[in-house]
Amino acid sequence: MEYRLLEASKPGLSFGTSSSPTTRLTKVRTDHSHTRTTTQKIRCRHLSKRSSEGSGKGLQKDHKKDLSRILRTDAAIRNIERKANSKKYNNLWPKPVLEALDQAIRNNYWETALKIFELLRLQNWYTPRCQTYTKLLVTLGKCKQPKQASLLFETMLSDGLKPTIDVYTALVSAYGQSGLLEEAFSTVEEMKSVSDCKPDVYTYSILINCCTKYHRLDLIDRVLEEMSYLGIKYSTVTYNTLIHGYGKAEMFELMEDSLMNMIESGSCLPDIFTLNTFIVAYGNSGQIEKMEKWYDEFQLMGIRPDVKTFNILIKSYGKAGLCDKMTSVMEFMEKRFFTPNVVTFNIVIEIFGKVGDVAMMDEYFKRIKHRGMKPNSITYCSLVNAYSKAGLMEKVDSIMRQVQNSDVILDTPFFNCAISAYGQAGDVKSMRQLFSAMKERKCYPDSITFATMIHAYNALGMMEAAQDLESKMIATDDDSGLSKCLPQ
Repeated sequence: MEYRLLEASKPGLSFGTSSSPTTRLTKVRTDHSHTRTTTQKIRCRHLSKRSSEGSGKGLQKDHKKDLSRILRTDAAIRNIERKANSKKYNNLWPKPVLEALDQAIRNNYWETALKIFELLRLQNWYTPRCQTYTKLLVTLGKCKQPKQASLLFETMLSDGLKPTIDVYTALVSAYGQSGLLEEAFSTVEEMKSVSDCKPDVYTYSILINCCTKYHRLDLIDRVLEEMSYLGIKYSTVTYNTLIHGYGKAEMFELMEDSLMNMIESGSCLPDIFTLNTFIVAYGNSGQIEKMEKWYDEFQLMGIRPDVKTFNILIKSYGKAGLCDKMTSVMEFMEKRFFTPNVVTFNIVIEIFGKVGDVAMMDEYFKRIKHRGMKPNSITYCSLVNAYSKAGLMEKVDSIMRQVQNSDVILDTPFFNCAISAYGQAGDVKSMRQLFSAMKERKCYPDSITFATMIHAYNALGMMEAAQDLESKMIATDDDSGLSKCLPQ
């Protein structure tokens, strides 16, 4: 494969203002075109701003209408969810039922989605569609519900539908994502016997991804041989899946070989996903020089970094204790018009918190607010961890007040973090209040929640409370059953 090269300046990994000439691909945009594009964007922003200022009142009315519509839609969806528990409704309006189902699928509420789907099947106007089954199967796969996926597939057959390749592929994914690789492979074999449902490159790419996820790299050769036998050519997704799997397993030689095969194929070229996979693989393993080397190599291929790339670099430098390089990447992003996002700031806050530099952590937390960004559960979790570690419980109290007065969506890891902080400080009352608050926030305690509280009770000599909580935890069969132990 030939590339026509030209001389231009390379950003490199120094993240400084100076640059040295080097060889780059012609597909990389020149600095002049970049400047023109940036100027055009700035002009568009000014025009948009003037336009919005001139029609402020109209926009305000539109926002009120939008809010009203959203509230009506949400109310309709909640109404449908309530009716899904009854079988007496069989002539509802199609729109609210379908919207409620889409909403449940979008949020991965698989139990609600299945209830609404049963309600949908009761409607007089219902017509079975493979697309609906595909969406539900994808959701069940994401939520690791292979048994429900199998039952849903049987329901589809009972509805008289012939499975499509998308349905089968979603079923393969549902089995594979739950670690049921034997069932996933069996489903692929079944596909071969159904006309117009032969597995394609996407099916096999999902199968490879599931094998790498569960560290069954020994099965990958079997998949690749089968693809070769059937004459199915690899796609960019296939190569990226292989590279991701080998990188995660720290099989770097195979990862680099896959990249070479990708380039030599002539039809699949590396992209931003390939770049990010390489640098995260070497960054996570602490091989900073290799990470920097491959960052530069991909620059020479003409693959431009994105915000995710810089986030990976920042995290890798932070984990390696190279805080100067970490902050220099932030500066470089600003100079190159890459706007740091909440993820960027969360990484920096977490790193400074872990090394005990509370002052710098607070500084970057202030920057989030100054930029008008909204801190999330991860942000607050890092702050609580750092303050607790430094013994600054008054600051932990301050963060808890901020969270209480905000609309931030909290999760179980945040509560675990806060419970641990108060447990270590010996504040049993606050720890119990947080445990009770989990129910209000619809966050289910997991094994970490219980282990944290039991450890705190034992450390404070509260053996009876520790034993009572431990008996509740043992009584549950699995993590999903921990919701039964929520305080009533």
